[in-house]
Amino acid sequence: MKSSNFLKENNARSLWHPMAHPADSQKNPPTIVTGASGVRITDVDGHDVVDGVGGLWNVNLGFSCDPIKKAIADQLERLPYYSIFRGTTNDCVIELSEELRTFFEPDGLTRAFYTSGGSDSVETALRLARQYHKIKGEPGRTKYLSLKKGYHGTHFGGASVNGNANFRTAYEPLMAGCFHIPAPYTYRNPFNETDPERLAQLCLQAMEDEIAFQGAGTIAAMIMEPILGAGGVIPPHPSFMPGVRDICTRHGILLIADEVITAFGRSGSWTGSRHWGVQPDLMSTAKAITNGYFPFGALMIAEHVAQVFEKDETGKAAIGHGYTYSGHPVGAAAALACLEETKRLKVNENAAARGAELFGGLQALAEKYDVIGDVRGGHGLMCALELVSDRTTKSSIDKPRISKVQEVTYEAGAMVRVSGPNIILSPPLVLTSDDVQVILTALDKGFASL
Repeated sequence: MKSSNFLKENNARSLWHPMAHPADSQKNPPTIVTGASGVRITDVDGHDVVDGVGGLWNVNLGFSCDPIKKAIADQLERLPYYSIFRGTTNDCVIELSEELRTFFEPDGLTRAFYTSGGSDSVETALRLARQYHKIKGEPGRTKYLSLKKGYHGTHFGGASVNGNANFRTAYEPLMAGCFHIPAPYTYRNPFNETDPERLAQLCLQAMEDEIAFQGAGTIAAMIMEPILGAGGVIPPHPSFMPGVRDICTRHGILLIADEVITAFGRSGSWTGSRHWGVQPDLMSTAKAITNGYFPFGALMIAEHVAQVFEKDETGKAAIGHGYTYSGHPVGAAAALACLEETKRLKVNENAAARGAELFGGLQALAEKYDVIGDVRGGHGLMCALELVSDRTTKSSIDKPRISKVQEVTYEAGAMVRVSGPNIILSPPLVLTSDDVQVILTALDKGFASL
């Protein structure tokens, strides 16, 4: 490794960081992470902290999962790459597909289409949704519905259904035919409704209204996160996703569950859809499928959707879509090992238990510090604090103050993520009670510094 001085001096000289202003990265150099073990990361100066971010929602099993590392190394020796485009495949991806079929059986999902990551999985879902309706003789179904505050990646399709202006404005005009429904966000919503159950019904009514306005026969799919993640960890009322499922079924609209974050245990259930008792038609996955150790993803497809494609005799079901790294054998080997460890460790159960501890601790911090306007969580290891300058007006906090909280929290022993006015927590699912206390104690010091 180059010297720490070299790394610091050249950090933003020849590279641009995602989700950042290039000049800001030069003015405020990011933390240079050089090592990791268990649930802790180490920076270039040797500072060791609990990773409250879990990489980027994806390192569910921590940084020391040897079975995945070994699977990757062994596969690189045996078959480092080959395409699974028509005519060729590999043994790992066949085995993985059978394992995923079993894992997602309670969700009604029986086929996998492999991708390089979450944005690819979303793009695949959007494309196959349109093709599904064309095969069925309804080519007019081309539009999409999604939730405001929702996040669905960075490709043009995903950006178009995204519900956050930060990922849209600079790249408009985006794809036509994308329409947004109010999110069940009790802290801020256009109905000024604070009751979660009532708000869920108002949002469902808004969805029905939009479908009536657009015409159900023009809509291909509704895409949603079971628990909104990057938008600030917004859990809906338990009635909401089942209500969306019912509306989609009645109107012949496919339901795409974006589970890039929630699949594989983060919500305390094996999938976010299962958490709410819903079976989607398509489910985008990635992130935790390889514990972040290899870029890989899978779109999971319901049996009844698969049948429409597989029974087609017109040629309309030929899939003109795929990625160079779809079904990459090293990624498939990593996913096989990761899935086995994920199930063996029952990380969903630990996520539920540690998530309850973390959520309770955050609520206690909110009682102590007025700058915390809202605490969201209660469903596994995904929590958020929304910071405000005034609780009565809910006016957003200024960027330097929230940055100070993050900086002092890091110095005190925990990495947390800032997104707009939110501090987001998505630590590894192998977190211990002691690790939870480290995060809470560090945050306490962060807020005390204001």
